[in-house]
Formats: sequence, structure tokens, C-alpha cells
Amino acid sequence: MSAASVALLLAPAVSAQGIAPAAEAMPLLPEGFGVREVVIGVLVLLGAFLSMAAGVGIVRFPDVLSRLHAGTKPQVLGLVAVLVAILVEVPTWGVLTTIVLILTFQLLTQPMTAHMLGRAAYRTDHVRRDLLIDDELAEDIARRERERTSADDGS
Repeated sequence: MSAASVALLLAPAVSAQGIAPAAEAMPLLPEGFGVREVVIGVLVLLGAFLSMAAGVGIVRFPDVLSRLHAGTKPQVLGLVAVLVAILVEVPTWGVLTTIVLILTFQLLTQPMTAHMLGRAAYRTDHVRRDLLIDDELAEDIARRERERTSADDGS
């Protein structure tokens, strides 16, 4: 860097009286923008990121069971983050009770839906069995078939 370019860089800071006072510090947050808005923004972005991760997992994972895992857990956590952001924005009893109802139904139905879809995929042979670590459902199905055939032979 040459002496001329250094002089150009320092020119606004040097006045006729000497070195100019430091510029007023810029506020960390714009006016009318508080910590609450930052928290809400972070929660909404977290919810969006988790929902996007769920979508990417559904597209990228190899079989139905992995896709169900990706589609349920991050999606529920993303929903929780967005609902908490709504509660921070509008902290009323009506909003709180609505959020509790939404979370309750979501937490009750999402695992059951994933479980039923997983069983249906298993029974229709849409599961990659080489990716299964422990196949407990095969043992249950075999035991059920043995019980059924023994009951048919006995009658």
C-alpha cells in the first residue's frame, strides 16, 4: 500500500483541528427492533431450517423407514420452534392454549402415523432389509403365522 492510498484512507478522519472524533457508534439493532424480535426471528429461522432438513431427508434418504425418520422428528421440532416464536410474539392465554392443543395433537398423531406407514411399507415389501439392524417385526409375523397355522390344524 502506497503512502498516497494511506493518506486517502485517513483523509476523512483528519480534520483541520486534528484527528476527528470517532464516528457515532452504530446501534447493534435498528430502532424499534428489540431482543424479542431477534428471538422470534431466530426461532422462525430455526423452524424453517428444521423443516427444510426434513424435506431434504425425505428426498435424499434411501428407503421408507429412513424417510419417515427424517420426516417426523425435524418437522416436529421445527413446528415447536415456530409455535414458541408465535407465543413470544403474542403472549396471551388464548394463543397458549391453542399452541398446547396443536402440540398435543401433533405429538400424538405424528409417531402413530409414522409407525403405521412403516408397518405398511414393511408388509408391502417397500423396506430395504439390508439396512435393518434388528428385524423384530419379522419375528412377530413369523410367530403370528405359526399360531394361525396351529389354530387352523387344531380346528
